[in-house]
Amino acid sequence: MPGSKIIHDCVHGSVKVEGLVLELLERPEMQRLHGVHQLGLAHYVFPGANHTRLEHSLGTCHMAHLMSQSLQLPDDERRTLLVAALLHDIGHPPFSHTLEEVLQDRIGKDHMDVTTDIIRGRTRLMKDNVAEVLGPLPPICELLEENDVNVDEVCELIASSRKDLRSGQTLLVEEGQAHFGTKRYLGQMISGPLDVDQMDYLKRDAYYTGVAHGTIDVDRLLQTVALFHGDLVINKGGLVAAEGLMVARALMYTSVYYHKTARIAEQMLCKAVENAPSEMLVDLQLETDCSLASLLRSCPGPTSVLMIKLDYRRLYKRALMLPISSLSEEKLDQLIELSDYRMRKAKEKEIASRAGVPDTAVLLDIPDRSLLLSELRIGKTDVPILDGDRVRPLSRYSPLAKAIQARGVHDWAVMVSTLPEHREEVERATMKVLFD
Repeated sequence: MPGSKIIHDCVHGSVKVEGLVLELLERPEMQRLHGVHQLGLAHYVFPGANHTRLEHSLGTCHMAHLMSQSLQLPDDERRTLLVAALLHDIGHPPFSHTLEEVLQDRIGKDHMDVTTDIIRGRTRLMKDNVAEVLGPLPPICELLEENDVNVDEVCELIASSRKDLRSGQTLLVEEGQAHFGTKRYLGQMISGPLDVDQMDYLKRDAYYTGVAHGTIDVDRLLQTVALFHGDLVINKGGLVAAEGLMVARALMYTSVYYHKTARIAEQMLCKAVENAPSEMLVDLQLETDCSLASLLRSCPGPTSVLMIKLDYRRLYKRALMLPISSLSEEKLDQLIELSDYRMRKAKEKEIASRAGVPDTAVLLDIPDRSLLLSELRIGKTDVPILDGDRVRPLSRYSPLAKAIQARGVHDWAVMVSTLPEHREEVERATMKVLFD
């Protein structure tokens, strides 16, 4: 293997990879991501959205490199950060976040759990036929240890998006400014208001979907990023760039990530997986979009029917979509319990039974649960702004930031889809089941 490579990326230009990063990039766990769409089934709406998790992982690692240079991080922290940035998505199942909720219900793990299992060598690395060709490989943790990278620190950084980094810490006051007195900036660089993950995916997703909303001033953000009392902050000179990041994020979630037609396609795929044999979900960390789709097509009954419909874009149609603004507080409260996956599936069956249609003909979508499972960061808008020797949230300086905090990712509270010929009966049944 050569000492370094130059990879030409459509978003970041020439990206140099070398040493441990290059060795990790050549691993089969990383190469599998060539076959996993970054945006799931968004290409049903945006035909160019065929980019992969591997591209995004490489871009995130590159952004981490640039930020570590801006902050002049010591070499050991830089290497830990780069490894975490590169590996943060290796546990994604096929079709990325689309199947996250189904898998969490079936196996009790999300993609971050699977990622850390892969890194620690607690799960299979390759299919048997692949292992026969490539030969035995040590787990990633051994490779990291050989290069003096702390495995626990890498796994903690990857899991940082779902834990409160401030828990169990003592608040300190220094010159009138409260802070926690510990180093939390590495975790914030992987998951936070200014993380390198979103700096890559916003630009990359906007490029491939063709929308104009993901434009952010990365150069200015990197010029003004700083460390203050163990936190990642932006100097006040970067306030406008921070506003731009928030606007791009809000618009991309509304126009791309929560596009109604794309969500219908994703719900159809979930329904296909739900009706497939449970043993098919074992070792999904070894499958790609293509291999899983092939397995699903081979299943008899509704699973193969749904896959054929997806193959030829014969999508379900909306039978009912209720805007949040049209619902009373009482009705919104009734929908909250349906954010639970199993309760929502029970209501799906009830709607289908009342409408006199097959269970597989009804898709009930309540987006709030997906907000938690898909790592959406619309709520992380309090970018810390360093003004002199004090840190204040961006919303204190920017009315725009305050408005975006109050802005929802989506304008609908519930969407029900079905086969075109069943729309009327499913609409009637939905209103009775959900609210009567």
